[in-house]
Parts: sequence; C-alpha cells; structure tokens
Amino acid sequence: MLKSLAIAVIALCPVLANADGTLNPEEMTIGRMMDNIRNGHTDMTTCASGYFITKSGRHVMARELFEACAEAGYTGAMTWMSQLDNNGLGGDYDPEAAADWDRRAADAGDPVGQFNLGLNMIRGHGVRRDVEQGQRWIDTAAESGLPVARRMQASGYDPDEVTPDADNWKYAPLF
Repeated sequence: MLKSLAIAVIALCPVLANADGTLNPEEMTIGRMMDNIRNGHTDMTTCASGYFITKSGRHVMARELFEACAEAGYTGAMTWMSQLDNNGLGGDYDPEAAADWDRRAADAGDPVGQFNLGLNMIRGHGVRRDVEQGQRWIDTAAESGLPVARRMQASGYDPDEVTPDADNWKYAPLF
C-alpha cells in the first residue's frame, strides 16, 4: 500500500509542477511580478503590484513594471509613470514625459489622467499653458466623480487647493 502511494505521488509531481518544473512557484512576490512583466504577461494583479513596489522604494523596478503595463493599456499605470517622471523616481525628472503619460491616460478616459493633465495645463507644467483647456479637463474628471477635481472646481481652479505649497518651486515659470 505504501509503495503504491509513493508511486502515485511521484507520478503526480509533474502535474503539480510549473511548466519549468518548479513544484511550489512564487505567486504574490515582487520576483514573480517582475518575471511576469519580463515574460510579457501584463494582468491586473501584476500591474497593481507596482504600487507596492514603488512604495517600497524600488522605483527603477516599479518603472519597468508600470511602463510595460501602460504600454499594454492600463491607464492606472500611465498615471503612475507620470508620477515617477514628475518626481524623478527611478529616472530623470521629466515634466514633459509626465504630461505625455497624463495625456495618454486622459485620452483613454481615465479621470486621474484627466485631472493631472488639466492641472498641468493650468500651470503650464510639461505642456503649453492653456488655462481654459485645463479647466475643461478638470471638469471632465469632476463629472466622472473624482473628488479632488470637484475640490479644485470649488476653489475656482486654484492649484494651491490640491498641491502642497512645498511644491511651488517645481511649478514656477522656467523663464
């Protein structure tokens, strides 16, 4: 009996193993998420893990993950790429690239991308200053129910309402 059980377990091992022969593969680890990305697998769980990766300070890794997910059409990853570029995390500080990511997300219907693009346009940060178009983007995000967009509308579109004054240096005119 014991011999039969041992043979059955050995026979099942290949069935229980991953395609590469791993018997107990990682599932919800950073390593697994990065393997998914590097193997071209972008899914909701993998893309959402970028939040935890960047919050842990692994910005280069988060950038790799978010970029792949953004290219696959995940608008939340586009807004995270904007945040990384706008703060020089895992790469250079690049307000133009940040605004480009926000535009892609906004054009795809993402309320956070719409809000960010509107705010960028009102400030002229990373894009040509266009207060009226910026307000329209804020309005669109507010119509979607985004609370911060509604707050900005209520303030008369005052950027100081939604951004700490500690960041004012970043948004000052460059010339």
